[in-house]
Amino acid sequence: MLVFRSIHEYSEWRNGLSGDVSTGFVPTMGFLHAGHISLVKASVKDCKYTVASIFVNPVQFNNKEDLDKYPRDEANDIELLEKAGCDVVFIPSVEEMYPDEVNEKYEFPGLDDVMEGAFRPGHFNGVAIVVSRLFRIIRPDVSYFGKKDYQQYMIVKELARREFSEINIIGIETVREEDGLAMSSRNVRLSEEKREDADMIFQLMKRANNLKVDFSPKEIEAHMTTMLSNAGFEKVEYVCIANGDTLKPLKNWSDTDHARIFVAAWLDNVRLIDNMELI
Repeated sequence: MLVFRSIHEYSEWRNGLSGDVSTGFVPTMGFLHAGHISLVKASVKDCKYTVASIFVNPVQFNNKEDLDKYPRDEANDIELLEKAGCDVVFIPSVEEMYPDEVNEKYEFPGLDDVMEGAFRPGHFNGVAIVVSRLFRIIRPDVSYFGKKDYQQYMIVKELARREFSEINIIGIETVREEDGLAMSSRNVRLSEEKREDADMIFQLMKRANNLKVDFSPKEIEAHMTTMLSNAGFEKVEYVCIANGDTLKPLKNWSDTDHARIFVAAWLDNVRLIDNMELI
């Protein structure tokens, strides 16, 4: 596996390819787990070449403390990527990605002003900035994103529709721990005691499928919020049932809404997010 740290090095390699150059791309912020590796394996299966990036993107963090605490383990990341069959890993510095002042502005009305967008102002602008720059550097045919960050996945799809129509955006289902907790690089920050409570989000989302027979979306949202608070979650930022295609919150049930439930809550000073399609 090749490791490149500069745009010039990567471009030289990319320009030297010939024949079948179908390229799959998996952007990450490192501290990889099985969820990331599932994206890499999907690319390896679909494409001639697989490229991953490791870059903790400062412009998508609206909380400096969260940026500073973000876990990092580059050596282990490289080992995991190589074992998964990745061909190239691109690991740029902040100076390499942002040599000048960052002033791009992206807006995605209806997609970036609800849920994560409401609680993390500027976050999705930062995501769009870095994904745009990475797409221009890597020049992939396909790019893979996990549906654990479903709102981000939807925004990247819209970004590609606008500016990168040649890139196919593929969403991969959430990979979970044995108890159902969605895999996340932040899970390592949970204490052993609180980790046992973290699967409550998954259990309540599953219960929502049964409750929808008798209760409205708003009633289920209120019930889940109360249950999470009672289970020891310090703060429940949102429980939202929305249309899976538009992210518009639902007031009533409809067979055409592709309903999806979204949760963001704090446990042990760690922000956990998850979502699930409601059948």
